[in-house]
Amino acid sequence: MIRSHVLVCGGTGCTSSGSPAIREHLENELKKQGLDEEIKVVQTGCFGLCALGPIMIVYPEGTFYSRVTEEDVTEIVSEHLLKGRPVERLIYNPKTEEMPHGVTSLSDTPFYKSQMRIALSNCGVINPEEIDEYIALDGYLALGKALTEMTQQQVIDIIKASGLRGRGGAGFPTGTKWQFAANNASDEKYVICNADEGDPGAFMDRSVLEGDPHAVLEAMAIAGYAIGGTHGYIYVRAEYPIAVKRLKIAIEQARAYGLLGKNIFGTSFDFDIDIRLGAGAFVCGEETALMTSIEGNRGEPRNKPPFPAVKGLFDKPTIINNVETLANIPQIIVKGAEWFSSMGTECSKGTKVFALGGKINNTGLVEIPMGTTLRKILFEIGGGIPGGKKFKAAQTGGPSGGCIPAEHLDTPIDYENLKAIGSMMGSGGLIVMDEDNCMVDIARFFLEFTVDESCGKCTPCRIGTRRLLEMLNKIIEGNGTLEDLDKMEELSHYIMNNALCGLGQTAPNPVLSTLKYFHDEYLAHVIDKRCPAGVCKKLLQYVIDPVKCTGCTLCARRCPVSCIAGKVKEPHIIDQSKCIKCGACMDNCKFSAISKK
Repeated sequence: MIRSHVLVCGGTGCTSSGSPAIREHLENELKKQGLDEEIKVVQTGCFGLCALGPIMIVYPEGTFYSRVTEEDVTEIVSEHLLKGRPVERLIYNPKTEEMPHGVTSLSDTPFYKSQMRIALSNCGVINPEEIDEYIALDGYLALGKALTEMTQQQVIDIIKASGLRGRGGAGFPTGTKWQFAANNASDEKYVICNADEGDPGAFMDRSVLEGDPHAVLEAMAIAGYAIGGTHGYIYVRAEYPIAVKRLKIAIEQARAYGLLGKNIFGTSFDFDIDIRLGAGAFVCGEETALMTSIEGNRGEPRNKPPFPAVKGLFDKPTIINNVETLANIPQIIVKGAEWFSSMGTECSKGTKVFALGGKINNTGLVEIPMGTTLRKILFEIGGGIPGGKKFKAAQTGGPSGGCIPAEHLDTPIDYENLKAIGSMMGSGGLIVMDEDNCMVDIARFFLEFTVDESCGKCTPCRIGTRRLLEMLNKIIEGNGTLEDLDKMEELSHYIMNNALCGLGQTAPNPVLSTLKYFHDEYLAHVIDKRCPAGVCKKLLQYVIDPVKCTGCTLCARRCPVSCIAGKVKEPHIIDQSKCIKCGACMDNCKFSAISKK
């Protein structure tokens, strides 16, 4: 008889930190202690708190162990699982006044208290490679209800009434998209899951696929029924091997259980799903380019209209939803439209998953009700900025989004509010920057990504973004002019109004938002030839404070180009004409005598 379950994170983050070896060691230790019949080890998906991986949770008590190593496993087995004494030193301690010691349960942590997990509800709870565990938590109940109790139009109506909007980009109403496809008569219709998650720092869809793949399969089948389609494709990045593996397992299990294939739930409805691997082209996240890729052609966007719901994959009516959007569908069908629409704001219903990254203490996945402020996400859930640094900006929407400054920290996060302040929801990447980040360099980073990922089909994106990048590099190198700033803004608006697809149309957002909110930094680069954050190498100097310098000679000995001179026990001097701005001198100075200006 099983008396305890030990859940070990099997998501990509924890896997990269060694969780498979930890799980194997745990199973071996349990056998040694004769506990393998009493304690079950369960591999799960991502728990969300990636900064603390590898994570292990012991149930029924819910003891939350973080940063577990193979060496810790023996102690956990012998002390906690054998003798019932939790290993205190491994229990997560958020170091708050309310919780001066360890946290017994994951739900008690500040990271989880303000979250509302819907799309992520099964992640970190079930073994994603066991269909029975998904079914035990009402899995495939929604599909059964839709097929046996509801008409196709009733399914569409409940999705419309819920207010669910697409979680992968501009936030188009999901039910309306389904209605368009349903209204178009055709001998075949398709359902596509867009899992081509390409934004830097984004891993929301990957985590859902790794932790709860059956939710996506069930939602696709429901969508197929609603629009009259019989086939689905999951377009997933080949760089997601764990997600691909678990999707393949889930599809085979669903077929074996009669939940995919012919006559599902004893009805006349047929639906099956295939996987298509993307080669990592960012543009294939755009729906028409994605379909072109599935068809076996080079991933390039098409002109719209016609829209996919009218003429999509193989010229047939097609609906495309991203992973997070689909992960909400089964629960909406089971719990109702009012349940879902009761969360969020007037125009943005439900929750949103964000991947927190950058200068933040609690790196990981968070799911919050729409309308939650950025301040709450960053400082209550995210744990604030490391090292007591000052918050500077947050980038939402990936390369297509904008940088949000401190003055908008109390803005409720939803589709309309983000657009109003020059950003966008996008798929949900949320990159945090502190006082040490240069916003001109940040704009350059994202634009450089877009230039590399442009498919080259239209001139505004192919040429325009490259000209923008050239002007940014010119400014960063100290050769920019005030005229360049005006040209950048003018060119940005031209690109936005003339590019063929969403990638090009939103590419200038990082430039426009940083020009708007951090104009003073651009002026410092252009007029003063200075980078206030000390990031742009061509504009900074390392200087030695003669008062603090003791003449220990360590900086001179560490300098790779011998540009530091001075006698022992006397202040040293840096020859700026020879300095390559590597920072080795500053990194090695034990007296904080070297700074960058």
